[in-house]
Amino acid sequence: MANSDPSDASTSDIQAVARVGQICALFGPRIPELTAADIADRTGLNRTTAYRYCASMVAAGILERGTRRGAFALGPLMLELGALALGRQRIVEIARPHLQRLRTAVRMTAVLSVQGPQGPVATLVEEDTSRMVVVTVLPGTRLDAGAAQTRLFLAHTDGSTMEHLLAGLTPVERARLDAEVTAARQQGFAYVRPAGAPSVVAAPVFDETGIVATVAILSPGDIPDLSPALEQLQAAAGALSAELGASIA
Repeated sequence: MANSDPSDASTSDIQAVARVGQICALFGPRIPELTAADIADRTGLNRTTAYRYCASMVAAGILERGTRRGAFALGPLMLELGALALGRQRIVEIARPHLQRLRTAVRMTAVLSVQGPQGPVATLVEEDTSRMVVVTVLPGTRLDAGAAQTRLFLAHTDGSTMEHLLAGLTPVERARLDAEVTAARQQGFAYVRPAGAPSVVAAPVFDETGIVATVAILSPGDIPDLSPALEQLQAAAGALSAELGASIA
């Protein structure tokens, strides 16, 4: 009988776990369903192998059958684990009343974002419905390199966890972002006003270890008089930081 090397099985198991994680990471608020062919194209797997992974993940509850023929979606186990992970983040429940008060005070949607494995993620959203136009963001949305929240995380960390966000930037774009990050660090907030898109103002939230989140407000257009809204935003971020144990100078 041939002897099996335990290290071979271990390596194979690790690769399989890594592949499952890679497949799960393909899904998001804007990509709720994927076929095995879609997954094969995005991961480099052949279609037969991609389908086998999907079928095994359905059996484990990680994926479930989608609404489209041949499609898959995140399954009940992932939803349960996601809810558990969010529930364990004390900051989410602590932040909720702060965001609700901020939303009411400035009449803008308030958003809490935390650092995810691939960059900032919108985690808690308190929508302002007092205006005809409701500006919002889906919880779970990953924020890109141009987001105000991303600038703040880059300003207060070494940025190593977000290198993939910056990889596609040209030298000119990287230099511009570096300047914006420096400005955010010095000012204590970040303000992004993209043409044809909502304006976003964000402030950092700290605990005793450093930055743990951002609080942002969303406006359907430019904010003519930023000072009152910024004062409310920074007060909310400061109060939340104090409740989380940050040392407020």
